[in-house]
Amino acid sequence: MSRLHDLATPVLRLLDPEDAHRLTIAALRAGLGPRATASVDPILATSVAGLRLTNPIGLAAGFDKDAAAPGAMLRAGLGFVECGTTTPRPQSGNPRPRLFRLPADQAVINRMGFNNQGLEAFAVGLSARPPIGIVGANVGANKDSDDRAGDYGLGLRRLWTLADYFTLNVSSPNTPGLRDLQAKAALRELLDVVAETRASLKRAHGVDRPLFLKVAPDLGPGAVEDIVETAVAFGLDGLIVSNTTIERSPTLTGDHRRETGGLSGAPLFEPSTRMLARFYAAAGGRLVLIGAGGVGSGAQAYAKIRAGAAAVQLYTALVFQGPGLVTRIARDLAALLRADGFASVAAAVGTA
Repeated sequence: MSRLHDLATPVLRLLDPEDAHRLTIAALRAGLGPRATASVDPILATSVAGLRLTNPIGLAAGFDKDAAAPGAMLRAGLGFVECGTTTPRPQSGNPRPRLFRLPADQAVINRMGFNNQGLEAFAVGLSARPPIGIVGANVGANKDSDDRAGDYGLGLRRLWTLADYFTLNVSSPNTPGLRDLQAKAALRELLDVVAETRASLKRAHGVDRPLFLKVAPDLGPGAVEDIVETAVAFGLDGLIVSNTTIERSPTLTGDHRRETGGLSGAPLFEPSTRMLARFYAAAGGRLVLIGAGGVGSGAQAYAKIRAGAAAVQLYTALVFQGPGLVTRIARDLAALLRADGFASVAAAVGTA
């Protein structure tokens, strides 16, 4: 089944990128998604911030913005799926065109701008998901919000009993001023609101949820240490390193390489992995890290893990390689772990 869907991938690339994505989501909702046929290698089972995963390969936010088809992606073999980014109120995002493929670079540039149907639609999607696997909610703020910290609190309150974990997206480059929330004072203000909200929800529902912060790959001097210390001080469980980059490598050759927006895919692998290693060193075991950015092979997933990631996320590579990539990464990652004498994913974390 995955092979059939892999063959469809180049056909979808003939369409406008956003139209192809909309068609893919519709097909997944209709039950036409791929299904992994191979059993999961037990060496890949792991735990991340208390979440038990069959494997450490996750889907990054951005693919399923409205939690329309998380079950379909879990059935494709992923260990966990992160939906969103969702905002309290629906918003249309930035004007089209806003999504650009760079096939020669195995990369994508987007300036979507948190286009989504809002928290209520997202909650309906999560409520309808099948009782399988781990599904997270990536929450953000509306572009025109007067209280961005409050927007994150609204996301937590509405979805607390529906999602398995939460990610605070403060690093998208496509909402003006959003990345300013990564600065120390602004981040403390945000996480103070989040911590109070979390405590009240834990009391009200008798259940806690892991909280992650998603950070940018192009942070300035001192920012890594500031973010780590602030995240630890306010009780966050971990970080996702990283979001898309606004930097442009001189090696890019795609026709759309000068488009504004966040760059993802293969060119992001090296800078995001270097940033991951910096966060791992600064955290000193106090935070769980998830590695995102340019993962397109088992070797790259393994490199993220050895740089400090307890799990990895991918998205852009699926655009070019198809859903069968998930099974290939799992197979190759298991082989690499065994070849180096590791008995588990956890044993390899941070060993580079």
